[in-house]
Amino acid sequence: MEIQKQKGKQVGKLTVTEQIGQKHQEDLQRLRGFRLLDDDFLTKCFEGDTASIELVLQIVLEKPDLKVLDVRTQVFVENLLNRSVRLDILATDSTGAKLNVEVQRSDKGAGRKRARYNSGMMDANLLKKGEDFDKLPETWVIFITENDVMGKGLPLYPIERCFLGTGERFEDGSHILYVNGAYRSDTPIGKLMHDFSCTDAADMYYGTLADRVRFFKESKEGIEIMCRAMEDMRNQTLKEGMKEVALRMLAAGKYALEEIVNISGLSLEEVKQLKADRSA
Repeated sequence: MEIQKQKGKQVGKLTVTEQIGQKHQEDLQRLRGFRLLDDDFLTKCFEGDTASIELVLQIVLEKPDLKVLDVRTQVFVENLLNRSVRLDILATDSTGAKLNVEVQRSDKGAGRKRARYNSGMMDANLLKKGEDFDKLPETWVIFITENDVMGKGLPLYPIERCFLGTGERFEDGSHILYVNGAYRSDTPIGKLMHDFSCTDAADMYYGTLADRVRFFKESKEGIEIMCRAMEDMRNQTLKEGMKEVALRMLAAGKYALEEIVNISGLSLEEVKQLKADRSA
């Protein structure tokens, strides 16, 4: 599309960002600053892309022959009685192992008990009723953290159960791994963590990752996908806020359901469900 610039300014093609329009300028500014260390951007980049997660897992697990057969992002693991979890990335490799990858910029979000809980929730959903425990696949919970949360200066912190008396591994097939996102060196893991911190695809070492970042930051299609994703996130945040309003009104016990609907903007069915959940 050609445009004529006013007052003698040069004629040129509209850039991709100009084609997207003024409506999304704030989103475009945010998008330019995104890194793979931002979980929402990471999950969008890795959505349906086995090559990228395969590269990451080959490096952090030091298994160059690892093959990923399936990858899903933002996987909701439900617990009907207690707290459910949402996994950033859940991959399956050629051996049947399940690998959960979480990106955490906040040290608090990478707590040890959270890693334990993720591991337990994965296990609780991997066997069908009556299935033998020996069928339980190998699992990995991998936290890639922006800071060195363990504080030892190492690139990788593998955690395994072991016999305390001998130090021998328990070998139950459950693994936790912390990856130090602050680590830098001229090694595969050092270069990978450098790439996770890059905002510009041109500065990245690994072409597989750079191509995904470039698609979502520089192509019209990719930018539109990210703008829609950010809009969805805003709407979801707003809806969660309205749910909190509705819950407070229900707790007060003096509002009719119709009043709560009018003030919160939720549907009558949603308010009724919140009321039922409170009473359960």
